[in-house]
Amino acid sequence: MRIGQLAAQTGYSVRTIRFYEQSGLLPAPDRTRGGYRSYGEDAVTRLRFVRSAQALGMSLAEIADVLRIRDHQGPPCSYVAELLDTHISALNARIKELTALRDELRARRPLGTAPDLARCQSDQVCYLIEDDVAEGDKSEGEVSGAISACIV
Repeated sequence: MRIGQLAAQTGYSVRTIRFYEQSGLLPAPDRTRGGYRSYGEDAVTRLRFVRSAQALGMSLAEIADVLRIRDHQGPPCSYVAELLDTHISALNARIKELTALRDELRARRPLGTAPDLARCQSDQVCYLIEDDVAEGDKSEGEVSGAISACIV
């Protein structure tokens, strides 16, 4: 099949397929007598793998490594399992960071309360960002919607 047919079948653009060839994710195809690229079903399989791996958060470099192992050493499942474990650990760390950030934001901006305009000091832009929430002298009601009030 020609590159346009491969693009239509896999949902990748012709430009992306050429990029994947240059990057080594897709082997250079055979050429017809007229010089056109001629792909087999293995290209479809490979591009579908690339799409699935990207959907799981794998980088193109990681995908290239997996494909290289597959091409030269056989099934890369042990390597892929290690990669997935690494991604899971990274996600867990990121979730922990995001949870802490959400908690910080909630402490600074409790829902359903208005900002305390009296707390907007002349030497500050906005107390909701600059004050230390851990000071313990602020109730949730005091730290509410002041972000918009301080900027007004």
